[in-house]
Amino acid sequence: MTDQPSPPALPGEAPVPPPASAPTDLLARVERLRDAIGQAFIGQAEVLDQILVALLAGGHVLIEGVPGLGKTLLVRALAQALELDYARVQFTPDLMPSDVSGHAVYDPKTESFKIRRGPVFTHLLLADEINRAPAKTQSALLEVMQEGQVTIEGRGFPLDPPFLTLATQNPLEQEGTYPLPEAQLDRFLLKVLIDYPQLDDEKRMVAAITAGRSAGDFDLSQVPRVMNGPDVVRLQQAVAAITVDPQVIDYAVRIVAATRNWPGIALGAGPRGSLALVRAARAQAVLAGRDFVTPDDVREIARPALRHRIALAPELQIEGQSADDALTALLAKVEAPRK
Repeated sequence: MTDQPSPPALPGEAPVPPPASAPTDLLARVERLRDAIGQAFIGQAEVLDQILVALLAGGHVLIEGVPGLGKTLLVRALAQALELDYARVQFTPDLMPSDVSGHAVYDPKTESFKIRRGPVFTHLLLADEINRAPAKTQSALLEVMQEGQVTIEGRGFPLDPPFLTLATQNPLEQEGTYPLPEAQLDRFLLKVLIDYPQLDDEKRMVAAITAGRSAGDFDLSQVPRVMNGPDVVRLQQAVAAITVDPQVIDYAVRIVAATRNWPGIALGAGPRGSLALVRAARAQAVLAGRDFVTPDDVREIARPALRHRIALAPELQIEGQSADDALTALLAKVEAPRK
């Protein structure tokens, strides 16, 4: 990859930075973003890295964790650091698809219908507790997550890139919830598990939030803005150009194929799982400061990329095993390329 000259700035506008090219340049930009978000989202480095992987790969994220762990704060801090529009939808059993995507409204003055756009018309969409809405409402996100557009009254409305959906769900409270259909789960690039913070991180968080303030949330004005929408699009394009050796692609595909006949896995991942694994591995390589993907990148991101695409057999569920347990055993057996 070679450096490209910066396009000239329009009058009154700041100069547009050149597209990221070298892996060190890519990593430096990502590090600035990580540091900015870290001003508000304290600790949970692995969770933040996986969110950055999804952002760089242009994919969507399903975040699973109990309430109060900072899932909403993470999305708001990301939107602040990126100067992107942000919208939040609280999914409830009575939420309708049109409440998410939008609908046509009759205007008696003009005697015509006007399109009222829903909250999905944004850059960062937080679908909070997505499993509290029925499948009919969940499906309102299928088109926009896959194609980047919304169809209202037969008309397609494309969204301005970048667009990222971050959906949350509570793994413990299942009463009054609706499991996400496989087609919906498959649209998420990664499923990120967020757990309780380390003790030292929790102390830092409490000190930062309570210092001289009566509010119960972090002051996001302290999060610096380090990028904008066009910067993110250029980063995603640079990540998509990361080299992937055919042997590494073969390794990723063999991992996904192994889930289809692995003992204890009742339902394996489909071809979209292979695509997701390679896309995410490219972004994982960038976080490591490389412009090529290694088998370690594939192995590192395999669990977040595949844990929501497989279903365990009843006997493993009875034994208390998780999808990660099955994937860990599988990854230990699938031979990686030695070159």
